[in-house]
Amino acid sequence: MGDVVTPLRIGYIGGGSRAWAPMLMNDLAQEPRLGGEVRLYDIDRAAAERNARLGAWLQQQPGVVSQWSYRVVGHVADALRGADVVVVSIQPGSLEQMGHELAVAEQAGLFFPVGDTTGAPGLTRGLRAALVYAEFAAAIAEHCPAAWVINYTNPMSVCTRTLTRVAPHLKVFGCCHEVFGTQQLLAQLAQRWYGLPAVPERREIEVNVLGINHFTWIDRASYRGHDLLARLRTHLEEPGVLRFYDAAEIRSRDNWFNDEHRIKFELFRRYGILAAAGDRHLAEFVPGFIGSPDELFRWGIIRTPISYRQARHQQATAMVDGLLSGALPFTLRDSGEEAVQQIAALVGRAELVTNVNLANVGQISNLPLGAVVETNAWFGRDRVIPLAAGALPPGVAALVSRHVAVQEMIVEAALTRDRGLAFQALCTDPTTTLPLDRAWALFEALGLPPGW
Repeated sequence: MGDVVTPLRIGYIGGGSRAWAPMLMNDLAQEPRLGGEVRLYDIDRAAAERNARLGAWLQQQPGVVSQWSYRVVGHVADALRGADVVVVSIQPGSLEQMGHELAVAEQAGLFFPVGDTTGAPGLTRGLRAALVYAEFAAAIAEHCPAAWVINYTNPMSVCTRTLTRVAPHLKVFGCCHEVFGTQQLLAQLAQRWYGLPAVPERREIEVNVLGINHFTWIDRASYRGHDLLARLRTHLEEPGVLRFYDAAEIRSRDNWFNDEHRIKFELFRRYGILAAAGDRHLAEFVPGFIGSPDELFRWGIIRTPISYRQARHQQATAMVDGLLSGALPFTLRDSGEEAVQQIAALVGRAELVTNVNLANVGQISNLPLGAVVETNAWFGRDRVIPLAAGALPPGVAALVSRHVAVQEMIVEAALTRDRGLAFQALCTDPTTTLPLDRAWALFEALGLPPGW
């Protein structure tokens, strides 16, 4: 079967994406077992057309081993009709809206490093996303009910949950690379601890994953039989490994994504299980970290300003234009993402085990059934089977369960247009450390999506 190509129709909602769509094109170009058509839909048609030109140009480049056509369509239905796979990566609302929500939260004394998943900005982004995803769910159920749906949009749990809440029989999973980063960190530590000549591949670090997106945890990690978590406990007790930082030091790094892993390691010390996401996200799930910029600096974190996101948006467009014009050099690269390997497994060309976000059917025994959780899962022909991850420790389960409750409330509030429930979701979030009157003022300042 080595020379056989499996033909596919991929419907891409958010096909003008500046990051995820070009990355998928790069990865598809390097997979000889797959080929076919990608239909790009985006409310920003010009962005989708730019990506279609990029896809056509990519087919002519050295090293490409597959045949794909990229077509822009004007309606969601045109992207979905008869699709085998659906990819969704959208920006729920404008960057200006996101900037407004972050600023409003700051005025209330809440300083979110990211602002796309939890708390005040996560609430309104989640409400907007759920309203849109409810429409996507109905359209997918009508036009390609048997398709596999891959979600990349944040808030991951809210978006993924909305799809199956509206259309329970859809085959949906969500992908995030935060756990990959923790595996890479452990690989780097393993090289140092065991005197290895090179950093092991991320996939060589075997982990048991359990939790929810951006608040994921690892209770087992090994490299060729070495217990990495036991070694990490010893490592953290060594003098000088754990320390705090000052604002000037962190600002001097000139890196909006600076991560000293200090929160991750502190949670590990206090809860006995390793948090498996970047500290910028972890700070937004546990009370006490986002009360001031200086507190974040103390833990080695700098907030990502909306101006950076806007500049990156423009730079991504310029990069595609530069490639198409020949002004920039091009090479195929290893993106580190796994969508293409997942698709290959789903059409029977491989098998794969990786972490994904799926409805809980018992893979985490002490979180609510039906809630979207993140664990390892096995991919095979037309099947994604979550692997039993066990139970979270009681203290961590209490933290995670509260966020699960908030996510369920956000989805319910969006689908029923329940203003009161939306406010209760904000107040239930553990980062909303405000009295009710100030929380209500924050809620009103944030504003609700149109149509409420």
